[in-house]
Amino acid sequence: MGRFAKIVCTLGPSSSDRATIIKLIEAGMDVARLNFSHGTHETHLTTLNLVRECSKELGKPVAILQDLQGPKLRVGILPPDGIILRDGSQLNLFTIGTQSVDFEGDEKSLPLDVPNLSRGVKAGNRILLDDGKLELLVTSVVGEVVKTRVVQGGLLKSHKGVNLPGADLGIPRFTEKDRQDLEFGLANCVDFVAISFVESELDVLLVRETMKALNPSRANTPIIAKLERPEAVKNLHAIMHAADGVMVARGDLGVETSPAQVPIVQKEIIQSANRHAKVVITATQMLESMINNPRPTRAEASDVANAIFDGTDAVMLSGETASGEFPVESVKMMDSIIREAEKHMAEWSHVEEFPKEALKDDALVISNAAKTLAHDRNVSNIAVFTQSGKTALLMSKARPRVPIIAFTPEPRTLSLLSMYWGVTPALVQFSNSLEEMVQSVDRHFKERKHLKVGEQVVLISGFPVGAMRLPNLALLHTIGKEV
Repeated sequence: MGRFAKIVCTLGPSSSDRATIIKLIEAGMDVARLNFSHGTHETHLTTLNLVRECSKELGKPVAILQDLQGPKLRVGILPPDGIILRDGSQLNLFTIGTQSVDFEGDEKSLPLDVPNLSRGVKAGNRILLDDGKLELLVTSVVGEVVKTRVVQGGLLKSHKGVNLPGADLGIPRFTEKDRQDLEFGLANCVDFVAISFVESELDVLLVRETMKALNPSRANTPIIAKLERPEAVKNLHAIMHAADGVMVARGDLGVETSPAQVPIVQKEIIQSANRHAKVVITATQMLESMINNPRPTRAEASDVANAIFDGTDAVMLSGETASGEFPVESVKMMDSIIREAEKHMAEWSHVEEFPKEALKDDALVISNAAKTLAHDRNVSNIAVFTQSGKTALLMSKARPRVPIIAFTPEPRTLSLLSMYWGVTPALVQFSNSLEEMVQSVDRHFKERKHLKVGEQVVLISGFPVGAMRLPNLALLHTIGKEV
């Protein structure tokens, strides 16, 4: 039996050449993430085309996930070796551009690329620098100057990230750069778009409306909301309804809240996504030590396995594959940890069945019935026919114990299916009848020698065939037997 949970790999300097991309796909990459916080449209287009070429060459569909940067709040220019902030010392903060002459920061004055800083914070607010490694406490605001005391000091270098928990800077979370990047992504047919720093469903709806304006033919591209702020967790239910999927972005989430809360929030988000039949990706620092080492820590291996037991659809590698020394080894390790965890899902997994209220929906009822039939009859595969991918996603969310083969006549749907838990995509000709559908299933399994004549599969589809409707038909089919 193959692997069910999917692996998302961030591509970057360590993984953007043809040879490495081929090795990543062979090792188990299902989704290639393009991080638009780095690189140019030219470099991303080169990488995107390489992924598609290698995917076609290997005969394994790979989805493309475009990750938009969002507003990046950063430290300004500091001396080349950085500065040392000492506990208890006073530090004045300025927004870059508010001084008559922009300056290089020092131990007493720090320039920040944070619009509306002095209007967005007040005494008592915390300001975190460099992924939360350093902490400042706002003591007062005088004009454009924010006066702070260093609570947790250390070395600070130029352009490190800034987090302001609880502050409202009044700046858009969807920037002009994001708009330009989104237009590029849609024009080049990315499969998913991830949006950063989502706080409410309005952030998702804004991106959807922008998609309609920029490229109506790609306006249904699935949106993944990255949940990295406390506000997003508070608005989780509304965001789930607006987005097509979510990402548990544990890095910023752990900075904005508390590392102690992250495991609880992770479980809550994954459970909510599965209840709403939405894709969920667990991300950040999963095998972080493999950036510099050929093997992960035992704690990291446990972390990946527990995300699988929680019910995540996919797990993501960031620096491990983008800039690390062992990108291919990281994917192989992730693959082996997932496979081992999936052998013990019955013992340790806490994934819920569809809630009873959800089973009022006919499509979910059919998906659940197909799973029950597959288990009761001990069939080895579920065959799903889908044009948009929705039926495959619903079947995936039913969490059967057998692989799902998703047949689609749509090339643009083929790679998208690679994100879905337990789903293997297959491109087929459009079926005009149930008989043609069954013939496609027989042909697929016979050619790949997965099943023999006389073995059974469960087939689900919308009926009438070709009517572009959600599943309302479940059929127990014997390979080689006419309908």
